[in-house]
Amino acid sequence: MTISIAGRCERTGAFGVAISSSSPAVGSRCPNVRANVGAVSSQNVTDPSLGPALLDALQTGLSARDALAKVSSSATHPEFRQLTVVDKTGESAVYSGEKSLGINAEVTSKNVAAAGNMLANENVIQAMVDSFNANVEKELADRLILALEAGVEAGGEAGPVHSAAVLVATDVAWPTTNLRVDWDENPIAKLREIYKVWAPQAQDYVTRALNPNSAPSYGVPGDE
Repeated sequence: MTISIAGRCERTGAFGVAISSSSPAVGSRCPNVRANVGAVSSQNVTDPSLGPALLDALQTGLSARDALAKVSSSATHPEFRQLTVVDKTGESAVYSGEKSLGINAEVTSKNVAAAGNMLANENVIQAMVDSFNANVEKELADRLILALEAGVEAGGEAGPVHSAAVLVATDVAWPTTNLRVDWDENPIAKLREIYKVWAPQAQDYVTRALNPNSAPSYGVPGDE
């Protein structure tokens, strides 16, 4: 059972995915982002190769819909896969195979695609997209976590959730936010707690990479 949301910030051009699942370490398998390219999630009965394949297809110039059609048509066992895509123009698309688990739903809007399986009810995914669209002034990672929280408030997944993640790409070659809770009784709340620690420092670590002479130090042993 999984809920996820992939989004693009129209203000900054950042791409991100937030996701939660009953399985451990969902962030290691499902979300993928690439700066100036897109955001995708591969879930349900997950094939982790599909996320990078979708980003590669987007990078060739295909739209979200065309990239999704290309990758889903050539995937092995596509009936088990659930895929979300947002491209650099803000076009979004979702593929849900016929064997998506339990109550499953998908919603697309400009700059956002969300999907879930084994849901408590069909309204969960719409609540996530509504939250995303209502918080355009916030930083993308915050908007995505808020969307997960809205999904939980709307009923969430059908059973216990154990892992969660948020992944964001801005304008450099690596994800500038990559936070994971791999096993916890309340992983979305834990993800929010970690984000509160990370958010004030996130840009500092970009500065450290690009211009170490200007990088702030936190004055702790082994500071890196």
